[in-house]
Amino acid sequence: MEIKPIRTRKDYRSALKIVSRLVDMDPAPNTPEGEHLELLGTLVEAWERRHFPIDDPSAIEAIRFRMEQMGLTVADITPIFGRPNRAYEVLSGVRPLSIGMIRKLHRDLQIPFSALLKEPTERVKP
Repeated sequence: MEIKPIRTRKDYRSALKIVSRLVDMDPAPNTPEGEHLELLGTLVEAWERRHFPIDDPSAIEAIRFRMEQMGLTVADITPIFGRPNRAYEVLSGVRPLSIGMIRKLHRDLQIPFSALLKEPTERVKP
């Protein structure tokens, strides 16, 4: 088992091929192949994090995603916002989240505070 740093896109593609072969083998964790997969997977993950960063979602994107995951409608989440029109205003980007809304969204929908506190960059279309 030879592990080399991933420095170039070519190294990255080569590592992905090896990871793919190892995943297909489905090695046990404490075998040489399992350890090779774990180490190479860590290197690939670090490369991807550095070269293909993914921004955290906006608060509105996080709320909509969680609603979709949980099969919720605006009527279902209205108690979090107080009134239906407030829910629509928040989801359309017209009204900012209040501290109370942020707390309830975190508590009731388990949306991370980091997503709920992210500054909006632009108005999101409904």
